[in-house]
Amino acid sequence: MVSAYVDQRPEGDLSRPRAQKHGFQIYPTIAETLCLGSDRMSVGAVLLIAEHGDKPTSEKEQKLYPRYEFFQQIVDVFRQDGTAVPVFNDKHLSYSFEKAQRMVLAPKELQFPFLAGSSLPATFRLPPLELPINCVLEDALMIGVGGSDAMDYHALEAMQCMVERRRGGETGVTAVQFIEGDEVCMASPAGTAAGRGACWKALWPAPTLAAVSA
Repeated sequence: MVSAYVDQRPEGDLSRPRAQKHGFQIYPTIAETLCLGSDRMSVGAVLLIAEHGDKPTSEKEQKLYPRYEFFQQIVDVFRQDGTAVPVFNDKHLSYSFEKAQRMVLAPKELQFPFLAGSSLPATFRLPPLELPINCVLEDALMIGVGGSDAMDYHALEAMQCMVERRRGGETGVTAVQFIEGDEVCMASPAGTAAGRGACWKALWPAPTLAAVSA
């Protein structure tokens, strides 16, 4: 890592201490970050993490993080310089399907690798569980903690990267269903009163479940 752009610096922000410790420069704009303060592209890849800070929320309780806006500034530098490098976008592309579509078009036009997803499939695990290749799975359950907008994405991708080691490999996801509250316990085995009571005791106070069938 050679440079960084930090959009907001709330109390407790660690960007400056980290920059000093690891020897990278923080620049005031995205363009300067990619050019290292010069007028030419000077980095070999870009990591886009636009998920933190004080941002407004939509009626769907989505944080309106500026992933698209930051991405467009990155692409503007690519266009001006005539050079494009790989970009990794943390998690989903945008809260807006239309903006996400535009983000997909730019890499096709400028011919640069563009990846997106959760960081959890590549991180360490405690305990260090690794399912054997071609194992047989009957069910899989991932429990995530936090807001739905980001944490559901983490939970789904963390589970998928492990489930794909099953027999048949990477066959994809057929459907995703989100249920919460009473519906979680209604989905317990046989939907019995005893089953629902046990479910509430286990999941109280606010059960949520993201179920994947593949």
